[in-house]
Parts: sequence; structure tokens; C-alpha cells
Amino acid sequence: MPVTPTDPLAPVLRDIESAHGLPNEHYTSDAVFRVESQALLFDNWSGVGFECDVPNNGDVKPLSLLGVPLLLARDHDGAIHVYQNTCRHRGMILVQEPKKVHRVIRCPYHSWCYGLDGKLEATPHVGGSGVDCHESVDRDELGLVEFPVVVWLGVVFVNISGTAAPFEEYASALLERWQEFDRPVFGNAADSTFQLAVNTNWKLAVENYCESYHLPSIHPGLNSYSKLEDHYHIEHAGHFSGQGSEVYRQLVNDQQQVLPDFDALAEKWNTGAEYIALFPNVLLGVHRDHTFALVLEPVATDRTIEHVALFYTEEGAADPQYQSIRAENAQLWKGVFEEDIGVVEGMQAGRHGPRFDGGKFSAVMDGPTHVFHQWVASTMQQFQAD
Repeated sequence: MPVTPTDPLAPVLRDIESAHGLPNEHYTSDAVFRVESQALLFDNWSGVGFECDVPNNGDVKPLSLLGVPLLLARDHDGAIHVYQNTCRHRGMILVQEPKKVHRVIRCPYHSWCYGLDGKLEATPHVGGSGVDCHESVDRDELGLVEFPVVVWLGVVFVNISGTAAPFEEYASALLERWQEFDRPVFGNAADSTFQLAVNTNWKLAVENYCESYHLPSIHPGLNSYSKLEDHYHIEHAGHFSGQGSEVYRQLVNDQQQVLPDFDALAEKWNTGAEYIALFPNVLLGVHRDHTFALVLEPVATDRTIEHVALFYTEEGAADPQYQSIRAENAQLWKGVFEEDIGVVEGMQAGRHGPRFDGGKFSAVMDGPTHVFHQWVASTMQQFQAD
């Protein structure tokens, strides 16, 4: 009698009381990493950068998502675009470094030129020396490849495949939950951005961020005032999960200065804060006086870059009197995120244990992580079925 193969993801989809975590191969296999790249990241709304990466009209910045060359651009009307950073002629990378574009993006190979709206503007000598057009080259059909893009809470989200549901539909519950923070935000690259290189699979960074269970052992500073019992779970199956704190304490510097609060927040935010992973790869935090975002850039199966930006009110970001407290706030969060590096790298190393079965969840403490695992498993199953 033939043996029916078992689905290795079936245990992940059980109720949390009997579920196992994702199999080791989802953290150690390059082949699985490639499939996940398409199913989890390219087919969904993935974070690739920040609005403040291109603060002024005409700014462009090259980015990459799993090898796909991207170009983040702010056109002369202030609109944000994400293009494939590839010339339509011979596939040359168009922009190598962040810069200001005054009129057109010029390919360094044969000087084909594109507007910041993506249109092909010039094709020098394409019809021979001194002949800049040819009937076989239709400029209207050869503009830059543009990806669907949404900017929310300062994060630039793209859908590489173009097949995802509208962002407003996919993230609707979170957009409603945090509608008070859905306003222009202002980051300062000089004192409010940093990045961390971590030797781990990107999913482990998501999993660790989702839960507060590790606070007493990994974050003693935070746990000294925001204790485990002061936190609650946030679980929205198929979209996001995370945690909230009921005892957020504003940073006060040596001059007894605090950052200005966002206007018209509900009373709950006086002492409340929430930290949510919006699947697949964006980690967000909101507070009365600032928000932050981590965009996880998967570099390899076991390597991730965490890009971090903090955002404030317009006054808090622009007024020089707040510069030192902004820098102190960034250093505070950098210290917290650095405390997690040993954890996620240790879990990555542990996934090479051949008899590790994905792990046993705590039905009480691991709910947000289980929600993420189930999203990964169900998304992968659907992708493989298609």
C-alpha cells in the first residue's frame, strides 16, 4: 500500500495547545528561502524603505529586495515611486548611489534617459549617429517598470508581483486600530535612523518582536517598569500580531525635557504603547510622542539587515531644541534592539539541531508568534497549491 506523505506544515496550523512551530527548513534551507521569497515577500506588501529616504523632490535612492534592484524616487510633484532600477535597453543598473535628479535619470551605459515619472524621455543615437529615434523603439512602451507602492507611517511598502489585494484592504484592521497615528510623520536621518546586521533568518526577528514573554530575561531595563504582567497580546490572524504595554513611560532627559505629543490622541495613549508586526516584514511601534518602524531586509537564509527609523510630530522632528532628546531616544531603542541580537542568532543556530521539531508553544504566552507561524504556513500552502 502506498504511503501518503505527511504535510510538514500541518502541525503548525493546529490550535496553539497542540501546534508545533515551523520546521527547521524554513530557517536553514536555501531552497525554502527562495520559495518563501516569492510566496511571502514578493506576493505581499513588503517594506523596502522609508519616506524619509527621499526627503526632497527629485531625490532617488537605490534599494534591493532579495536581489530585485529597486529605485525609490520622489518626483518633482512630491509623489513617491518605486521602479525597477534597470534600464529598458540593456538592463544596466540606472542609479548606484542616492542622489538628486534635477531633470532625468540617465543610464550610464548608452544614456537612455527617464523622467522621475518613469517615462522614457530620450534615446540618443538609437537610430544611428545623431539619430535619436527609430520606428522600432516606442518610447511610450519602454518606461521604467513601476511597482505598486503605498506609504504608511513613514514606511514604503511595495508589491513586487502586483497580485496582492489593495493595501487598504489587507491592512484595514490595523489602519483602523491606529488611525490616530495616520498623519504626516517626520523623521530626521541625522539622529533618528540606524541599522543592525543580524545573522539570522528574517522570520525569527518577526517572531521575537511579536511577544513580550522574553522581557524579564532579555530586556531587564524595560522590564524594570514595563513588566510582563503589564503587557497584552494583539492577534489578527492572517495579517498582523504583536503586543501592547499599559505603562509606557516617556523619555525625560537631564533637562527634564520630553518630546511633544501627537495631537488629539485617546486617553489610553497617555500610558499606552503598542508594538505590532505587519506581515511579512515590517515591525511598528506607536507611542504618544513618537512612532518607529523596522524594515527587515532578508539578505540570505541566515542574514538580515534591520533598517530602523523613528518619527515624531513636525515640531519634534524639526525644532533644534529636540535634537539631543531625539538622539537619546534613538540610542535607547538601539540598545533595546541590540539586546535581541543574541536571542535571534541563538535561535538561528538552534534550528540546525536535526531533532528540533519546531518547538512547543505556550498557550498563554506565545499567541502572537503562533499567529505569525500560521500565516507563514497557510500562505505557503496556498502558494504551493496554486
